[in-house]
Amino acid sequence: MIEPREVIKIGKVTKTHGVSGELSCTFINDIFGEDDAPYLVVDIDGIFVPFFIEEYRFKSDVTALIKFEDIDDTDSAKLLLGRELYFPMKYLSDEDVNNFGEGLVGYKIYSNKSLIGTVSAVDDTTANILFSIITESGDEILIPATDDFVESIDENKREIIMSLPEGLLEI
Repeated sequence: MIEPREVIKIGKVTKTHGVSGELSCTFINDIFGEDDAPYLVVDIDGIFVPFFIEEYRFKSDVTALIKFEDIDDTDSAKLLLGRELYFPMKYLSDEDVNNFGEGLVGYKIYSNKSLIGTVSAVDDTTANILFSIITESGDEILIPATDDFVESIDENKREIIMSLPEGLLEI
């Protein structure tokens, strides 16, 4: 089962296109098309369901026509109309994780199910992007924002789940 923390919202299915099950989708960011994933995830009544991509083509910067496997007619395609589209986090590149940048300010950071603190800034002035975190005690710490550490980003909960190496927080 796909968990909400394993995906990031990228857009919405807006209408059907043609008679072979193609769907017109509108995107809120540029993750789709920048990174490859064999499937996208659709929220169907609170359940995250993977739909494998047969083919796609962009109509504009924010709209693409997507043909999913096993969605072969207009009736099947209509079942996805208005549904939110998500991208599986495990297929995000380092660049995409880092491109969230200032949009992550205010997100809570967790590691090993413990709250580390809240992102106060994203420092992208060096080769290694850093989260500036304000801890619960008011201290400021820096954590590398690499996909080696970032397990998932939950936009709805405004949380980032990280797997930090032992001892990193003590540096």
